[in-house]
Amino acid sequence: MKNKTLYTVTIFSENTVGLLGQVTSVFTRRFLNIETLSVSPSAIEGIHKFTITVLCDKEMIEKVVKQIDKCVDVLKSYYNTDDELIHQEIALYKLPTPEFLKIGSVENLIRKYNAQILEINEICVVIQKTGHYTDTQALFQELSENIKVLQFIRSGRIAVNTSKIERLSDMLNELKIKESLIKN
Repeated sequence: MKNKTLYTVTIFSENTVGLLGQVTSVFTRRFLNIETLSVSPSAIEGIHKFTITVLCDKEMIEKVVKQIDKCVDVLKSYYNTDDELIHQEIALYKLPTPEFLKIGSVENLIRKYNAQILEINEICVVIQKTGHYTDTQALFQELSENIKVLQFIRSGRIAVNTSKIERLSDMLNELKIKESLIKN
C-alpha cells in the first residue's frame, strides 16, 4: 500500500455556477473522499478560492490537480502539504449550561484550549475553538468525557501558503505580460 498524505488543494476560479460539481466529480471519479471543503472570495477581486483536503498519494494528487486545471472555469489549482501552509479550522461546541457550570474549573478549561465562550444563557453555552484538527478534536474529547455535547460542528480547512504573495498573482502577471507581448 502506498503512503497516503493529507494534501490541501487550492483552486482559483471565477464565481461560476456548477463549478463545485465539476471539481468534486474529479475526486469522485478517482474514488477519493474529500475530507474538508471551504470556498470563499480570495484577495484578488472577482476570484474565488476553493480549499479542499484529501488523503492520497503524491501520484494521485498530481493527476487530480492536472484534471482540475482542465476545467474551463478554473484559473489555476495547486496542491500543498501541511508544512507549506498556515492553516486553521474553527469548531463550535454547544453544551447544556447546568452541566457546563458543574465542570470543576470552566475558566481553566477555556484557557487550556485557548477557546472562547460565544454565548451563554440558562439553556446552553456555545464555545468556539480555532486551531488544527487535533486541537479542536482534543477539546471535543475532553468535553465529551465530562458532559453531554449537544451539538458540535467543525469548519473546513482554511489556508494560506507560506510564500509572500498568492501564487495566482504570479500566474496572472505572467498572463498580462504575454498578452501585452502578443498585442505589440
